[in-house]
Amino acid sequence: MSSRRDFLLHATSGLGGIALHAMLAHDARADVKNPLAAKKPHFEARAKRVIFLFMVGGPSQIDLFDRKPELEKWAGKPLPESTGRPKSQFTKGDEYLLPSTRKWTKSGQSGIEISDLMPHLAKRADDICFLRSCWCSNTVHAPAMYELHSGRTLMGYPSLGSWVTYGLGSVSENLPAYCVMPQPEGVPEGGAPCWANAFLPAIYQGTLLRRGPSPILNLKPPADVSPEQNQRAFELARQLNELNVKPGDAELEARIASYELAFRMQQHAPEAVDLSKETAATKKAYGLEESRTVDFGTRLLLARRLIERGVRFVQVYSGGGPLVTQWDAHDDVNANHEKMCGHVDQPIAALLADLKQRGMLKDTLVVWCSEFGRTPNSQGGKGRDHNPLGYTMWLAGGGAKGGQAIGATDEFGLKAVDSRISVNDFHATILHLLGLDHEKLTYLHNGRDERLTDVAGRVIEAAVV
Repeated sequence: MSSRRDFLLHATSGLGGIALHAMLAHDARADVKNPLAAKKPHFEARAKRVIFLFMVGGPSQIDLFDRKPELEKWAGKPLPESTGRPKSQFTKGDEYLLPSTRKWTKSGQSGIEISDLMPHLAKRADDICFLRSCWCSNTVHAPAMYELHSGRTLMGYPSLGSWVTYGLGSVSENLPAYCVMPQPEGVPEGGAPCWANAFLPAIYQGTLLRRGPSPILNLKPPADVSPEQNQRAFELARQLNELNVKPGDAELEARIASYELAFRMQQHAPEAVDLSKETAATKKAYGLEESRTVDFGTRLLLARRLIERGVRFVQVYSGGGPLVTQWDAHDDVNANHEKMCGHVDQPIAALLADLKQRGMLKDTLVVWCSEFGRTPNSQGGKGRDHNPLGYTMWLAGGGAKGGQAIGATDEFGLKAVDSRISVNDFHATILHLLGLDHEKLTYLHNGRDERLTDVAGRVIEAAVV
């Protein structure tokens, strides 16, 4: 059955027909919806954007943010049978307990104890809401990563960043809504599903930014293509797509939007990732002058520049690729964490201070997280195995109530026992700070209204200002 547009196109000819073709082409363009257009949240949002920091491999809560003096009394002994002796990936649960050897200080006006592994971050303690009673459901890296990123332990579900951009769209017309910066040595074990759109339209997947002068692959036109030729090519692709566009065709609308975004990015992305305009003091604060902090500091400074320019969600990884570049401290927790904390401590503290100085921390949510924590019982004498039963993650800015620690693990740091926080709760709280009701943010897929939090999740009210 022909549409009114088809009838008019076939029924006209000559100069009048040419004019009508032009008018209808303009109307067709107006009919195309930009799936990344900014959307209103469900209610007033405290946060407008997110910087999501993921520590690949599982940092030790016992050696960073959750001091357990009781471990010193039990050093060299196994966990008491009354606590249970849960198995992990490589340990049986009956190994002797390993107390932390770190020095601890009460930080900020809140007096929250933070170990000497994070001396710079300790200065920002009053901006941070520590969640000490987090737990998840898997001891294996990839499934646990999928759970933390998408709410499920299986692949095939949209990432948190995809849900956020689907729910809120983008403020910027010239940059991706969702950017991802992996460790240069490699991606985490979970790989691309950690920032995938899954069954959401493709426009909501994360855009990878890589190290070097051209962080976005295939963005720059070939050397033998002039700007005019490049513009005509994009315009032709747009027109061809719009010839077949139909109302409600989300995939085609997403494709058209991605072509147009790519064209605009050729002009605007180089400026966004150009750090030469940053002051020497800013570069020094982020650690760009030191070899151990230059990589992570550069990525965090890029993250700040991106969100300044309207990017909604920036995902930055510490760790990935070879085991030596991860937080996976099976052999020696002190040696591993001294190295990994050395990479990130100064840059993260600088990011929080920089955002606050610019007046952006109040509506920028900074998330520090991982797939799980580590066991209080030792592995091999100096290391720790994976622990999904109780560990620490934290939030800063964006309406999160800083200067406090919510929840607690038992006296050994093994299990969350007070105000237990599931991954669904964690996600529900992040969405809430962004003005999104996790029960209303849904997408119809295979006859079911899917959501990030599945059929669970509660907002951690104590974490919200």
